Amino acid sequence: MKYNNPVIKGFYPDPSVCKVGDTYYLVCSSMQYFPGVPLFESKDLVNWNQIGHCLTRKSQIQLEKVNSSGGVFAPTIRNHNGRFYMTTTNDTTRQNFYVWTDDIYGEWSEPVYVDQGGIDPDLFFEDGKAFFMSNGVDDFGVGGIVQCQIDIETGCKLTPSRTIWQGTGGRFLEAPHMYNINGLYYLVAAEGGTEFGHMVTYARSKSLHGPFEAYSLNPVLTNRNLGGYEVQAVGHGDLIQDPDGNWWMLHLGFRQSGQWLAYHHLGREVFLTPVTFGEDGWFTAGHNGTTLSSFETALIPNRVVQTEKTSFTFENTDWGKEWCYLRTPEPGNYTLEENKLTLTGTEISLDQADSPTFIGMRQKDFTANIFCDVSLTSGEAGLTLYMDENHHYDFAIRKSEDGYKVIQRLNVGDIKAIMHEVNLQQIHHASLLIKASHTRYSFHVVTDSGLIDLGSAQTKYLSSEVAGGFTGVIIGLYAHCLNSRADFSNFKCEYLPNP
Repeated sequence: MKYNNPVIKGFYPDPSVCKVGDTYYLVCSSMQYFPGVPLFESKDLVNWNQIGHCLTRKSQIQLEKVNSSGGVFAPTIRNHNGRFYMTTTNDTTRQNFYVWTDDIYGEWSEPVYVDQGGIDPDLFFEDGKAFFMSNGVDDFGVGGIVQCQIDIETGCKLTPSRTIWQGTGGRFLEAPHMYNINGLYYLVAAEGGTEFGHMVTYARSKSLHGPFEAYSLNPVLTNRNLGGYEVQAVGHGDLIQDPDGNWWMLHLGFRQSGQWLAYHHLGREVFLTPVTFGEDGWFTAGHNGTTLSSFETALIPNRVVQTEKTSFTFENTDWGKEWCYLRTPEPGNYTLEENKLTLTGTEISLDQADSPTFIGMRQKDFTANIFCDVSLTSGEAGLTLYMDENHHYDFAIRKSEDGYKVIQRLNVGDIKAIMHEVNLQQIHHASLLIKASHTRYSFHVVTDSGLIDLGSAQTKYLSSEVAGGFTGVIIGLYAHCLNSRADFSNFKCEYLPNP
């Protein structure tokens, strides 16, 4: 069959996967957004359904006023003796921890902390023992992939942390994952930085503790030399074996906005790439070591049909799954109904590294129509295309001295300005439409007599290359100003075929 990449679209970076029975489970980073660590399941590796999050309580993750692109970094999910474990880093507090559950559809435990530094933690189980890995500096001052044995019940270290591999020389060695395959230990990592130079490298050893021999043709997977190709920055991979014995890699990558436009604003997404083991035990990945936007393969049965949801509304989404908040939301400011949303604003604005009244979903593709009816009596409320507190485009109703206005405001770094506005007189309701393309967002007020055009803005100013950081655009609904209340209805985000 032929499948298309990415298999999970939008800002879902740093995927990790495990398999239990006939079902695959996958987690991703969530940074400053709450709930933390989106959780997906699949029966066939190409169709993924979000079933929840791992971090759903404030007691599990400290996000209050964390910096943008701080918070929850690269998780790993593993299953051992019927119990699921998810380990991750709060990069802001520099703490590694894990949570566990016996019911993948239920709640996860309180955090169990591990006294080992670095980020991108991994868990490996063997012979009744649990080993913890991360990238950082070991107890002896040596940098690299660091490993120790832990008590899985308490997180306490049972051995000193020692560096077991220092990579191939690429910058930012990270994302370690350990596997025992046919009696050999494979250590897969990422190097080059999660940008255009990103890559997957690996090494193997006869011992869990090394020494590790690097694959002679590293990197095993990278798109770093594919200029003008849509899929870039592939790396941070996790291996998984299917029931037929085939191996696959789930990894991140991003789609740049145009053939020669080296910007990406959708965030880092989840890609699937086939892996082949040779007779010598070394493996290769992808098409000549690269990831394609689509693969034609006999490794997935033709009966599998890749499907894609292209229309998202209040009615066909779950507030607890597809939607997210900034940092530590105040539940009393949100009234979530089947076909309506009511937000109570506060003095905290979108321009602050805090928790404004905001709920959003990840933008999943380039071309889309985003529509919502918004009404309010005071303050400001509407739609935002949000990258971080310094980079977001707002399209909203605002109460003014002489009535109400619809405003289009652009926030790019230190430049924040209302570019266009239209006076609604005493009407406190508006139908707002944003049309998204690869390179521009355009803003329109929908009226009985047609569209009122409020201008457009380039997508590249919401890209990681401009804004920095590791997130992607979130389509947000927000309210601002103390005690203001706003109603949102008829929300629809419809993705269109890419031209």
